[in-house]
Amino acid sequence: MSARPESSATQATQRAFAAHLRDPARAPAPDGIEPRRMAVYTDLFFSNIESLLSANFPVIRTLYAGDAWRVLVREFYRDHRCHTPLFTDIGREFIRYLETRGEAEADDGLSPIEPFLVELAHYEWSELALTLDENDIAAIAHDPHGDIIDRIPVVSPLARVLAYRFPVQRIGPDFRPTGAPAQPTLILLSRDRTDELHFLEIDPLTALLFERLQRNADRSGRACVNALLDELGRGEDALRESGLAILRRLRERDALLGTKPAD
Repeated sequence: MSARPESSATQATQRAFAAHLRDPARAPAPDGIEPRRMAVYTDLFFSNIESLLSANFPVIRTLYAGDAWRVLVREFYRDHRCHTPLFTDIGREFIRYLETRGEAEADDGLSPIEPFLVELAHYEWSELALTLDENDIAAIAHDPHGDIIDRIPVVSPLARVLAYRFPVQRIGPDFRPTGAPAQPTLILLSRDRTDELHFLEIDPLTALLFERLQRNADRSGRACVNALLDELGRGEDALRESGLAILRRLRERDALLGTKPAD
């Protein structure tokens, strides 16, 4: 059965309406809508997205003076096709847009993208993602007073290691690196029992040890440290003590919750 003519006309109007909302400079508004009323919708939709992204990416927002920020948001709003109806996922979609765009050339007709922008966006978005994470520390079986050195540590599901080419935690209006340094930036992001977020720059040893602890099921904290250092060919007593100190530091930030309960 063919669609009724009025149905096709309605769909055409809806498509024209949506196209104009996305790109009012190039897509004409549908016929029969007063320009003043159309402008209300156009401004409302765009302002909602712009405000949301400004809240999700406050550091990136400070990097764009004048109308440059609104130009970037407009390009995202116009060109990217989101696959989620959830406002909380718009930030992730913005990162995907930046990833697919890369560094725009001058003749692309798009605003330039600095080389660190994707990583900085991910760093800022990770805070929101962890805030919204529904894992509950209280629901994880563990002994909060257990000896993490000689018993089996329990890793928090609200802790993760982030790795970046750029020192994203330092980027701002007064520091905009044009190239990545030789050493990557490693950051431990965690949410503690009071739901406070912590960002801690860590060294490669801490990152490797934390990843080992995430996979660990039956070894004590001391055994995990020793096994890692043996694999690295580093058996110095001072380094082993540093490994144990890392365990204590992870516990202070609730990245380690405690130990497996005694049988």
